[in-house]
Amino acid sequence: MRTLVPFGNSMKHIDLFTPIELIGTDRGREIDFHGRTPAVDEVWELLDLVPDPEIPVVSVVDLGIVRDVRHAPEQQPEWQVDITPTYSGCPATDFIASEIERALQRAGIAAKIKTVLAPAWSSTWISAKGRKAMLDSNIVPPVHDLNSLTCPHCGSGDVHMKNQFGSTACKALYTCHACAEPFDYFKTI
Repeated sequence: MRTLVPFGNSMKHIDLFTPIELIGTDRGREIDFHGRTPAVDEVWELLDLVPDPEIPVVSVVDLGIVRDVRHAPEQQPEWQVDITPTYSGCPATDFIASEIERALQRAGIAAKIKTVLAPAWSSTWISAKGRKAMLDSNIVPPVHDLNSLTCPHCGSGDVHMKNQFGSTACKALYTCHACAEPFDYFKTI
């Protein structure tokens, strides 16, 4: 689309671009279930492509937010996805639900997204793949003993907490004394 805009003492044609979604994802767009009913495992694979909005290197499946995927042809919609937020007040919960719904809709699946608060989410639900992705992005995944916390940049154990809240409420901000680099630690819950 082109439009005419003022340019100095004259007018100039410029191309207008369609707005893009800065947070949304294109991951999974090539998956298409239109015209067929996928297996439950295929739907899990699709959901594994939906990133967590606060830690986009980790999927909502690897973070343990997606708890269950069910297909019930006798119900409308036929599919239900249960999600559990990392904590009950997580501000990203509605956005996560909408991203899951959008990924499913793009693939041809109508689904009900149900938030389940019990049992409460636990950091033990983060998969090994999710923990590795965090660490590869300099976010230290949850540990059971904070004395074993090490810097993701240099590996030093000489670290201290700067603030109990990092870039999000589920992370704490640490600094390494050895390399002076800051890093987020995903809190154990």
